[in-house]
Amino acid sequence: MNIKETLQQTLAELIQSVYQIYDVTLEIQENKTDFEGDFTIVTFPLVKYLKKSPDQIGMELGGAFTAQSDFIQDFNVVKGFLNLTIKDTFFLKNLKTSSENLNTITPKNETVMVEFSSPNTNKPLHLGHIRNNLLGYSVSQILQEAGYDVIKTQIINDRGIHICKSMVAWQKFGNGATPQSMNRKGDKLVGEYYVAFDQHYKTQISELIASGMDEETAKKQAPLMKEAQKMLLEWEKGNDEVKNLWSEMNAWVYEGFNETYQRLGVNFDQVQHESETYLLGKNIIQEGLLKNVFYRKDDGSVWIDLTEEGLDHKLLLRSDGTSVYMTQDLGTAVQRFAENDIQKLIYTVGNEQDYHFQVLFLILKKLGYSWAEHLYHLSYGMVELPAGKMKSREGTVVDADDLMQEMYLTAKEKAQELGKLDQLSDVEKETSYETVGLGALKYFILKVDPRKKMLFNPAESIDFNGNTGPFIQYTYARIQSLLSKAEFSAENTFPEEYPLNAFEKELIMQLSNYREVIEKAAATLSPAQVANYVYDVVKSYNSFYQNNPILNQDNISVKTMRLNLSHATGLVIKKSLSLLGIGTVDRM
Repeated sequence: MNIKETLQQTLAELIQSVYQIYDVTLEIQENKTDFEGDFTIVTFPLVKYLKKSPDQIGMELGGAFTAQSDFIQDFNVVKGFLNLTIKDTFFLKNLKTSSENLNTITPKNETVMVEFSSPNTNKPLHLGHIRNNLLGYSVSQILQEAGYDVIKTQIINDRGIHICKSMVAWQKFGNGATPQSMNRKGDKLVGEYYVAFDQHYKTQISELIASGMDEETAKKQAPLMKEAQKMLLEWEKGNDEVKNLWSEMNAWVYEGFNETYQRLGVNFDQVQHESETYLLGKNIIQEGLLKNVFYRKDDGSVWIDLTEEGLDHKLLLRSDGTSVYMTQDLGTAVQRFAENDIQKLIYTVGNEQDYHFQVLFLILKKLGYSWAEHLYHLSYGMVELPAGKMKSREGTVVDADDLMQEMYLTAKEKAQELGKLDQLSDVEKETSYETVGLGALKYFILKVDPRKKMLFNPAESIDFNGNTGPFIQYTYARIQSLLSKAEFSAENTFPEEYPLNAFEKELIMQLSNYREVIEKAAATLSPAQVANYVYDVVKSYNSFYQNNPILNQDNISVKTMRLNLSHATGLVIKKSLSLLGIGTVDRM
């Protein structure tokens, strides 16, 4: 337990033993006022139970704290607020324990599967995918740090009408182009044909409308759309020519995806493909029909009626027998629980799919799968740019590779402008540009609560001041430089007696909060908890650093203590950043 948790537990025990009250929790705050003391306890909630003044209750609790615990130095009561001064020895003991336990993980003995990325093989990854991947990967890291076994997975959307659109366009307009012949990443090449399909499709619709056809009919009768629909049917029948083209173009895309994942720093333990799971989904449809959970319309399509749950009728299988996304997701979920001993499944998918997952989870419950109670949709807000919303089919997206390269170049330009890395070798500089650039991108995205829509500003994210990745990385590098100049060896030992000042106490309290923050971040599936925590640690350290001489400190015991405290801070910063997928550099 950290310092505050120990106080909270002791306070609860005192209220029960002194007043025999069991259902009241008093708020404990770190003391940021001019009042003397490290923590403040708000006593007012007890007034209505005890019919005593807040000051009297404060004095009674303060006396009980002093008498029954060994870590209270002193207390005072001001206008009903109980201010506690904690003994320095308790701070030091807590710092020692938290430092020793930094790498100690208590197993939860539960396995959680986290799905993220889940791209379509008709286009490259873009800015929206970056937020998805960073969230899913960071949540996985945080859950592992909290003691869970984690399986990172993705379902690749490698079949369907959207895939066929790229294939049809390549056949018509590609002239045999390959990634090698065009010197293009495979995912980008295929994405260009997806855009080309949409452009030619719109032209055909306009021509049909001009000939007298209404818009809705024109969309259905456009020759390109009919060809794509025919190709999908041929794919599902197993047509060799269609399947071979499909395999070849998907292989181009996978190679491109892997390059992007490697640079972004994410990986997966398992990969599923919708081309395999959609068949299992069809079997589940038959199961649901037999159980009368689903119904079939006269045209042969299969539906479920969810009106009693306040929803609507949901299509599960088209009249021509082809699958929809829901069909595939049903099959995927069943397969995951059949093949893995997992206690929870988390879907990292944007909030545009909130309704889809509400329906998916409800259907699985109606089908009788007990594990359906342990499905969770990590719904996150969309990422937008100053120019507005992105659209893949119109080619107005921010490409993930281009954005990462831009962040690298921006970091390089900024570092050269400030002279931050002049002392490094060329190889070290290049590594630093990459680490700082991608760290800026990751931190800027992950510091925002996942549920919130966000506006991404590359220039703002790369700032070396404020709540940014580079600012945190720079503080870490400052600590490493300090330790190097002091020729410090990593002792990580702390004296039992040492007169702490307010800056040292504040920093120690922040460091001791690490495990509590991890538990909260794991419970809420929010990397923002870790991001904002490490920023608070950095702010506390910088205040400590600016107000406490270290290298020119004549008192050896004080100097040693402050170097050890700096070292402990560096470890927490590095570990926290790693949970966000962010690297560190020793010199900046």
